[in-house]
Amino acid sequence: MKIICTYLVLLLSLSTYAQSGPGWYTEGNDFAPGQRIRISVTNVLDIPLENQPIVVKREQLPVQNIPERWIAVVDPKLPSNHEPTMEELKEMSGYLRRKETNGHSIVLQVDDVNKDGIWDEIFFISDLQPKETREFYIYIGFYERGMFEHEVHAGIGNYGRHTVPFWESKDMGWKLWYPHDLDVHGKRDPMLTAYYEYSTNNSGYYMPWEMGTDIMTVAKTFGGGGICIFENPKDPEHPARAYHSPYKDKGPYLDTRYAYDVVYNGPLRSMIEVTTTNWNSEKGFYELKQYYSAYAHKSWSTVQVAFDKFMPPAGDAMFGVGIRKIMDEYKSINKNGIAVSMGKDIEARIPDEDIGEDVLIVPWQGIGIVVKEKYQPKYHEMTNYGGNHVFMIPQTADQTYEYMVIDGWSFGKKHNNEADFVQYVEAEAQKYNHPPVVKVHEFEQKKP
Repeated sequence: MKIICTYLVLLLSLSTYAQSGPGWYTEGNDFAPGQRIRISVTNVLDIPLENQPIVVKREQLPVQNIPERWIAVVDPKLPSNHEPTMEELKEMSGYLRRKETNGHSIVLQVDDVNKDGIWDEIFFISDLQPKETREFYIYIGFYERGMFEHEVHAGIGNYGRHTVPFWESKDMGWKLWYPHDLDVHGKRDPMLTAYYEYSTNNSGYYMPWEMGTDIMTVAKTFGGGGICIFENPKDPEHPARAYHSPYKDKGPYLDTRYAYDVVYNGPLRSMIEVTTTNWNSEKGFYELKQYYSAYAHKSWSTVQVAFDKFMPPAGDAMFGVGIRKIMDEYKSINKNGIAVSMGKDIEARIPDEDIGEDVLIVPWQGIGIVVKEKYQPKYHEMTNYGGNHVFMIPQTADQTYEYMVIDGWSFGKKHNNEADFVQYVEAEAQKYNHPPVVKVHEFEQKKP
C-alpha cells in the first residue's frame, strides 16, 4: 500500500489537469481511471494499414513506473461494449468486460523484452486510413477484467530428438529444424497448430489435414530465410554459414552452438530468441542473437540480428541474408531489397515408402524476403548451397540489422496465387520500410 501511495503522489506531481478532448473512459461500475497519457499514431503512407502493429516504448512515456496490470489502451473512436447478458457471463466468466463509455479498450500486451522484470513496450494493433493520424489513450489504474484470446504462439519443444523453436500466427507458421534456416508451415484455415505439432512430435508433413502441413524443403539451402557472412564479398558463392562451419558435427566443444528462449508469447505477437556462440569459420569468429517474431493476422515474420562478436578476416566483410530458390521455381523477382521466389506443382511431401503415403502436390507456393532499404542491400543470385536469392548488406555501426520473411501457398485463405502474393509482399515491404509514427503527448490527471 505504501508503494502504491508513493506511486500516486508521483503521478500527481507530474500531471496536468485536463478537461479538453474526449470524455474519460469507464468500464463497469468499478473502473474509472483518473490518469491517462495521450498518444497519436500517424500513417505516413498513401495506403491503408490493416491490423498494423504499433509499439509504444516505456522510455517514451512521461510516467514510467506503472504496474503492468494497470495499463489499458483505449481508442475513443471505437464503439463501446454493451453490458453483457447473464448468458454471456456464464459462458465467458466474470472476467468478461462490462459496459464501457467514451471509447473501447483494445487488446494489448505489455512485454519485458530484456527480461529484467521491468516491462519495456506496450504493443497493440489498429487500422489506419491513408495519411490518417489516430489518437489513443493509455489509461492508468488497477484493472482486472479482460481475457484475450491468443492470435499467435511461440514455444520450444524437443522435436525430432533435438531442440526446435516454433513461432506462428494463425495464418502461417515457422520453425528452426535447422538452427539458422527457416522451415515454413502452411495453414489451410486460420488456427494455431505448433503446440500440437511439437507436443505430440507429429511430423509437420503428416499433420491432420485441417492443421496444414510443412511446405518447405531446407536441406543445405537458406530455406524460408537464413543468414550468412560474406567474408570475401568478391566471392559471394562461398559465404560463412553457422550451421555449415568446418567443425559441423564434430561435437559441441568445437562446432557452432545454439541456445533458445521464448521472449514473450501473445496474445498479439510472440518472439523467439536464438543465441549463437562459438561460430568459427576458420577465417573469422562470430557470436550473435536473433529475434524471430510472429504477429497477429500476418503471414510474415520479422527477424532482428545483433552480433555480440563480429571478427571477420577483413574489414570489408558483409552481412548476408536470403531465401532458397523455391522448389520447382518458375519465377523470381528482386528489386529494392525485395526477393520473391515462386514455384508450381511442388512436391511438398515426398512419398513415404514405409507407409505407402502419396506425394502431396502444392499447385502454387511463394516465399519472399524484405531487407529494409536503409541497409542498402545488394542482390545476388547464388548457385551454391542448392540455389538461393541472397542480399549482401554493408556492416552497420552497431553490428545489427533486420529483415522480414513472407510466405503463401495455394491452399491458404489469403494471397494464395501469384498476383495476390506479389501485391501483398510489395505492400508489406512499404509498411515495413515506413512504419507509423508514434508520438507521446501530455500526461493528464482527471479534475476532481
